[in-house]
Amino acid sequence: MLREDAASATLVDELVRLAPRSGPVTVLKDTRVLVVRVGDVVVKAHPPGTEEGDLRRRLDAAGELPGVMLAPLGLHRLDSPDRLDRLDHLGHAEAPHAGRPSGRLVTIWPAGEALSPDDLADGTMPQDAWESGARLLAHLHASPPPAAMPPAGGPGRLVRAMVELAQVGDSAETRQIREAYRTLAEPLHVPDPRAAGRPTDDHPTAGPSSADHRAAEHHPARHISAGHRAAVRGPEPSRGRRHALTHGDWHLGQLVRHEGAWLLIDPDDLGVGDPAWDLARPAAWFAAGLLDPELWHTFLSAYVGAGGIAVSPDDPWRELDLPARALTVQLAATATVTAMRAGSALDDVAAALVSSCGRIVAAAGERRQGEG
Repeated sequence: MLREDAASATLVDELVRLAPRSGPVTVLKDTRVLVVRVGDVVVKAHPPGTEEGDLRRRLDAAGELPGVMLAPLGLHRLDSPDRLDRLDHLGHAEAPHAGRPSGRLVTIWPAGEALSPDDLADGTMPQDAWESGARLLAHLHASPPPAAMPPAGGPGRLVRAMVELAQVGDSAETRQIREAYRTLAEPLHVPDPRAAGRPTDDHPTAGPSSADHRAAEHHPARHISAGHRAAVRGPEPSRGRRHALTHGDWHLGQLVRHEGAWLLIDPDDLGVGDPAWDLARPAAWFAAGLLDPELWHTFLSAYVGAGGIAVSPDDPWRELDLPARALTVQLAATATVTAMRAGSALDDVAAALVSSCGRIVAAAGERRQGEG
């Protein structure tokens, strides 16, 4: 533990050194990613093994979306504590040079005003947060995807969450979640996570808590066999569903106010996919009874009113139903994994998500009976 603490402190020092200006230092997040604010900039060390080409394309795309996404200030690589390879020529998303060292990638961003955990917990968030988030997503989805953009990372989180769930043992809750996941296997063309055998090398976000809706990754990197890497990236969008530029991991924690305007942040999962997945987390929370119906209506109405293409105005659940069920399973899985690894009982949010998985299973059974 002392060695890990020392390594983390060393990395913090390196990130502070990368900041273009000095200022007060605050560690915002320290999981598999390390995020440090230094004065008026934020420096982020991405997970080990992050693919440089995909990250470059995502950063370039964010930089081409003024008024929608916060633009990065630079990209760097840390090869070791005493060597820095600068890779800050953004706007050139070519493949990494052959022979380039595989050090940890670091991005630098303008600091913005984020919603606090207290805002998210007690409903005191600015009134326009839900509406602004919805409008920004609508504008993002209407933006033409750049050439060679990678797939959106959102759907892959479902499979990764289930791989993690397979590692924590058996319980009534894990069985319920796995049953709900199996109802998604055919429509989403997702694999049985038990076939992968080992956890993934990049982790799903942790389940939501009542304190905040942010993701929290929970343990060191593992690896998955090469034969399952494509599956872990996520299922292909279902035939007939829309394809668009999507955020891939949207929640209220992905909003900051910068220079007076709300903007989307964190393009780590930005890519081409079904835009309904960006609405699926609030839809899942609404379906589980965790999001006030008035807030859900405000969010959805603002999205449709801004010309959002993910859903049909007359019947939004036609497109939302499957992604919302998938996010319910994902969030239930990650929340259950977090609780079981901590040796604690499920909190109210996690319990509500697991209960929602039970309703997914029951509804699937009713559909099968009706078809029979």
